Amino acid sequence: MTERERLMDAATDRNRRFRVRDGVGLVLFVVLGAAVLVGVFGASRWAARESAPVLYDLPGGSWGVGAFLGLVTLLGWGGAVSGRLESPTANGSGKASGVALRRAARGVCCAAAVAPVFFLISGLQGKNCRSYETGCAYVPGTSPALLAYVGCVAVVGWLTYRRRRAVFEERRARERERLRKLRKRGKGKSRAARR
Repeated sequence: MTERERLMDAATDRNRRFRVRDGVGLVLFVVLGAAVLVGVFGASRWAARESAPVLYDLPGGSWGVGAFLGLVTLLGWGGAVSGRLESPTANGSGKASGVALRRAARGVCCAAAVAPVFFLISGLQGKNCRSYETGCAYVPGTSPALLAYVGCVAVVGWLTYRRRRAVFEERRARERERLRKLRKRGKGKSRAARR
């Protein structure tokens, strides 16, 4: 056996060991991740079903809770898509702690956007189980809360979109006017076209 063949056999053996180890690691990750995910969703569903009747009995009732959760969703989505959570420098050379904090803030905003939907859906009657079971029964007040949530997200979201669009259009109009004035003096974009 030549030196080259021995090196190739050693490399193949090493690759085979890495593949087995990587496969075992992947399987463990999927199994443990699924167990944690099921536990988190089960515990949060239980907590939502236990706390929903208490929240719906507060002043304002289920309508107020739905409207409040709608505002939480809108604020969460606003923070998740905001450009303020981007890297402070164009080349991404910001501090690692700042990047981690911005990513954590974006994760919190995404969770705030999705959690109210999960909370409201947890109060609806469960599927594939008997309605008299406590974990599947309809939580009174969930339907009005869901209607108020959808109405709040639709109306306030549309109004926010219209306002942001108007501000954007106003900014574009100001920029066009500024460029028009610069072109009159020969200093705008059209100057490069004349060369």
